[in-house]
Amino acid sequence: MLNQYETVFIATPVLSEAQMKEAVDKFKGVITGNGGEIVHEENWGLKKLAYPIQKKSTGFYYLIEFKAPGDLIDKLEIQYRRDERVIRFLTFRMDKHSVEYAQKKRSKVEQQKKEE
Repeated sequence: MLNQYETVFIATPVLSEAQMKEAVDKFKGVITGNGGEIVHEENWGLKKLAYPIQKKSTGFYYLIEFKAPGDLIDKLEIQYRRDERVIRFLTFRMDKHSVEYAQKKRSKVEQQKKEE
C-alpha cells in the first residue's frame, strides 16, 4: 500500500536555472528510483523567506506530490540533508482529505487555463 506524500524543498537562491533543474531531477530520481510514483509537481520559483536562513532572504521553492512506500521518506530526506543546495525541506503524508483538496485545486487550475 503506497501512501501519498507532499514534499517541498527550498534551494539556495544563487543557483542558475540549470542547477535548479539538476537538483529537482536528482530528488525526483530518488523518489522514482525507490519505488515512488510522482503525481504532480510545481515550481513556485524564487520567493522571499519568512526569515533569513544561512544569511539568505530568498530561495527557490519546489513542490513534488508523490505516492511511495514509507521507507522512501528517510532516503529522500537524507539526500536533502546531504545536498548543500537545499536550505530547507518539509515532507508530509497526505490524508485522504489533503489528496482530494490537491486534486480539486489542480483541476480548478487546469479549467482556468482552458478558459484563457
